[in-house]
Amino acid sequence: MPQFYQLAVPAANFTTRTCACLPCRFGNVPSWEPEHERAFETDMTDTEWDEVRGVIPSPPWLEGRGGRPEEYCHRRMLDALRYLADNGGKWRALPEPFPPPRKVFDFFRRWVRQNVFAQIHSALVKKIRVKAGRSEQPTAAIIDAQSVKAAETVGASSRGFDGGKQVNGRKRHIVVDTLGLILLVAVTGADMNDRTAAMALFHRLTLLFRRVTKVWADHGYDGELAPWALRTLGLDLEIPDHPGRRKGEGFKVIAKRWIVERSLAWITRRRRCVRDYERRPDHHAAFVLLAAGIQMSRRLAGRTDRGNRGVSRTAW
Repeated sequence: MPQFYQLAVPAANFTTRTCACLPCRFGNVPSWEPEHERAFETDMTDTEWDEVRGVIPSPPWLEGRGGRPEEYCHRRMLDALRYLADNGGKWRALPEPFPPPRKVFDFFRRWVRQNVFAQIHSALVKKIRVKAGRSEQPTAAIIDAQSVKAAETVGASSRGFDGGKQVNGRKRHIVVDTLGLILLVAVTGADMNDRTAAMALFHRLTLLFRRVTKVWADHGYDGELAPWALRTLGLDLEIPDHPGRRKGEGFKVIAKRWIVERSLAWITRRRRCVRDYERRPDHHAAFVLLAAGIQMSRRLAGRTDRGNRGVSRTAW
């Protein structure tokens, strides 16, 4: 047991967790590894883990395709990535209870390549929609984009300058349903035109969510995009009018658009997503899905973002 836990509180004060991931059952994970203690607020509960473990694909060695049996728990790896998404920081600064940072990054890179985070996210979206009394497939969506500053690790080839927002970095384009759940995400340079990015997203939207026929957007998507979407893809793109603001009046909510604005605010609650630190755009898109996945898994498990419920405060 790591010294970190011995110095905090007696082991009996921790919430123990069980794991049934494939490396723990069939791999070379040490015998003490399956039973962990939840040391961080971002660590998954057993209920949260049950919601996502079936989506993680089988490793090649288990299917007879070669390779060495894994030595690290999938649940611990996912907890490490959730910790990094929520708290920010460098890869090499991951706390000791997690596996070595290099191993965590290797898992992250492989899961991005295998589209694991998108599969986990899609499964959570369907479960939340069913729990809310909706059908698994949405029929309407909202699109928006957000420019974020990029760190020095972002190369010049994948960044740009947004003249309207005066931001040098990247832009993340998201499509959400009427509950605010992310359906699609794409990361481009900040100089990418919203309408150009929307064309590619709309194509993917109609392929993955065939029941969607209605889309709302802001005035940044005005122009020829609406006729093109209706003529080419059968999507009815509507741009709600701004209610206007008179002197002395407060903030006014714009119909439907507030939903996607709230989703963007949910993403930026996770420190790793406040700026873009990733060398590759698809890595930043994966962290956006991780940020949204933290909230969705907690929502399914009945947890809350407020406070440190479920984790002993003395563990910090």
